[in-house]
Amino acid sequence: MKKRLISAAIMLAIVIPLFIIGGKPFAVGVGFIGLLAFKEIVDLMEKDKKLPTIIKFIGAIAVLLMMYMSFDVHSIELGLSYKAVVLLMLGLLIPTLFLGKGKITYTTKEAFYLVGFVLLIGVVFNAFILVMNISNLVFLYLILITTMTDTFAYVLGSLLGKNKLMPSVSPNKSWEGSILGSLMGTFIASFYYINVINGDIFIGKIVIITLLLSIIGQLGDLLFSKIKRENEIKDFSKLIPGHGGILDRLDSLGIVVLAFLILVSYL
Repeated sequence: MKKRLISAAIMLAIVIPLFIIGGKPFAVGVGFIGLLAFKEIVDLMEKDKKLPTIIKFIGAIAVLLMMYMSFDVHSIELGLSYKAVVLLMLGLLIPTLFLGKGKITYTTKEAFYLVGFVLLIGVVFNAFILVMNISNLVFLYLILITTMTDTFAYVLGSLLGKNKLMPSVSPNKSWEGSILGSLMGTFIASFYYINVINGDIFIGKIVIITLLLSIIGQLGDLLFSKIKRENEIKDFSKLIPGHGGILDRLDSLGIVVLAFLILVSYL
């Protein structure tokens, strides 16, 4: 517990100033964190065998390229252009033609696996910067949804949980914790939105949107739990003592931010 609290304090000391300042410092910080997330994926893939150094370099460049593409909330690609996606695919798929022999090989299966994760990381961290460009208060609203949902789902699930939600993916989660966590997360985040961001919005509308995002966030958490279970790991890394890695901390938030941007584009 002491290790978790110390790690949390250090994280807050780093993140809060970037969050308050915003702009380019925040974007630079997001880029650095995005590269750490990419490293976690590379380390996961290298459990069985090493990837060629050139592939890891191309992947890192692809992540940065996707994170820093033009940010436009009205873009159907959530701020990304087709150029980034095409360059990503060509850059990571074509080398399989030339790296099929030797001590360190690179297969099409590994290439598509890497393309998928690079695309996910690039889109998610691009979305972080995009939302911050809209409003840091809105970003805080999305953070509240995920943190309050997760916190109350854990606490209330531990106290009242009897029916397992998805034991094959996450044995400790319960239906009771999930439902109560979403209700509390929705109440707190909606209260914040109405009193801090926009008091004129129809209450029913923001409650429905928040509840939907809370549920989506839990699905994102379960998705990443499934990835870890399939790869037989507890955490994506030990970067943050007591908390795991970057992807362990940003799993549900990343999915919620993407879902929010889709809702914004339609609403």
